[in-house]
Amino acid sequence: METTIREQLLELVDEKYQKFSSALIPNTNNILGVRLPELRKVAKSIAKGDWRSYLEHAETEYFEEIMVQGMVIGYVKADIKEILLYVAAFVPKIDNWSVCDSVSIGLKFTKKNMKQVWDFLQPYLASDKEYEIRFGVVMLLNYYIDEEYISLVLQTLDNINHEGYYVKMAVAWAISICYIKLPQPTMIYLTSNSLDDFTYNKSLQKITESFRVDQDTKQIIRSMKRK
Repeated sequence: METTIREQLLELVDEKYQKFSSALIPNTNNILGVRLPELRKVAKSIAKGDWRSYLEHAETEYFEEIMVQGMVIGYVKADIKEILLYVAAFVPKIDNWSVCDSVSIGLKFTKKNMKQVWDFLQPYLASDKEYEIRFGVVMLLNYYIDEEYISLVLQTLDNINHEGYYVKMAVAWAISICYIKLPQPTMIYLTSNSLDDFTYNKSLQKITESFRVDQDTKQIIRSMKRK
């Protein structure tokens, strides 16, 4: 008899990793403790088979079950319109930063469908739900920080106004990546923006924590901190 996905995951549990993960992801008490490379292997295997049926009936009791579903969507071969329907069905299941970030980085079909995915992300970026916005922002920082999109990305980030901690941290992270990749337009943005003080200062902090920014520049960035 074929083993279920849950049975496969239960065989991969690492108790030490379970404790480590649970400490990193607050308010999440359904973590089995399976490492990301193992989850990716399970997802790749599903994506090669009848993945549509799997996604239709997949269980969501455990953190890892949700993570695998998001990873499968990143691996499947299908028309972009169909894939985005599955992404749209998946996004409401995101309720922590880890699933959001690990799944987003796997949605590599974005690179060949930039305009379509950009349009798809707009409702999430304008949402009032913390993890919908974070999903949109993390997608931007993974795929859209380039010369073509930088001004749109900075404008979009500037328009986000949400009190959620995981939104503010994602926006700060995205701005730091903007600076690292395209310092000139980002520096102009940093001198004139609508960011709240926490997000602005956190953006500066993340820039100064980067190994790709030289010491002299870090001094300038530190001097720009809002008191």
